[in-house]
Amino acid sequence: MSDKPLLVLWIDSAEPYLEALAAAGLADGVDVAVVPMAEPVPEPLAARAAALVAWRSPPGALAAMPNLRWLQAMSAGVEMWIGRPDLRDDIVLTAARGVHRVSMPENILAALFHLTKPIVAAALDQREARWTRRTSVPLAGRTLGILGIGTIGAELARKAAALEIRVIGTRRSGVAVPGVDQVFTPDRTDDVLAESDFVLLLMPSTGETRDFMNARRLSAMRRDAYLLNFGRGDAVVDADLVAAVRDGTIAGAVLDVFRQEPLPSDHPFWTTPGISVWPHVGGLHPYRDALVAELVVENLRRFLAGEPLSQAVDRAAGY
Repeated sequence: MSDKPLLVLWIDSAEPYLEALAAAGLADGVDVAVVPMAEPVPEPLAARAAALVAWRSPPGALAAMPNLRWLQAMSAGVEMWIGRPDLRDDIVLTAARGVHRVSMPENILAALFHLTKPIVAAALDQREARWTRRTSVPLAGRTLGILGIGTIGAELARKAAALEIRVIGTRRSGVAVPGVDQVFTPDRTDDVLAESDFVLLLMPSTGETRDFMNARRLSAMRRDAYLLNFGRGDAVVDADLVAAVRDGTIAGAVLDVFRQEPLPSDHPFWTTPGISVWPHVGGLHPYRDALVAELVVENLRRFLAGEPLSQAVDRAAGY
């Protein structure tokens, strides 16, 4: 039996990861096993696994990996891992934060254009060969409020500045962020809601953020303001949002994430005028696996060298 540590890639598309390991010269320092997501990790591999890369695993699967010391999540959100009884304290959990730094801000900007430019209406007019001149609402001078400023929010603020959009928002530390005009701590959320033309949710899923946008906070928004959710679906109370849009408490919403995905066909989000349903496309792009593979390679290098891992999760904070 090899005395090298075993890295298990419990994923379906392993080629970018194997290529990245080889290019980094790490392939000779570790044994690598690839297991399709639909299959369980074979017992001999589970017993040897020192590191695991996975989207998810069945309940109790980590308990069969007594030598596991590092778990690399494939997504930025880690709520599916935190709190699991089989995620021992001696396992370092790392998130795939940062891989959406470019794609997510671009898609959020697309949502802003969707709300202010007659793009969809023009496409529908063309289907009917109907000439209709429509008015486009400027984004310059509008205020974007970001709840949960992190890597994505900071990059979005940098891009929004070129469009002359004012950016404010909340951050747990309250520390200033380049490109953000004013950073508040979360206890000042209502100030952000009251000032913003667009309220963007980028918060992780934690005990503090679940059901965050409820009827009270929606009523704290301006009546002509829009809600955008590109963070986690459970941050919004669905029924409260539907009611707020239907009765004119807010102007509408663009939603990219949902409590249940795929969104059930009978969910009122589909049919509520003013709510746009985007099927979780915010972070997807053709090169995502390559970016995650870069993070896996860097963390494997650190793991083998006994160094602290990048993007380690604070389990108490939830991200």
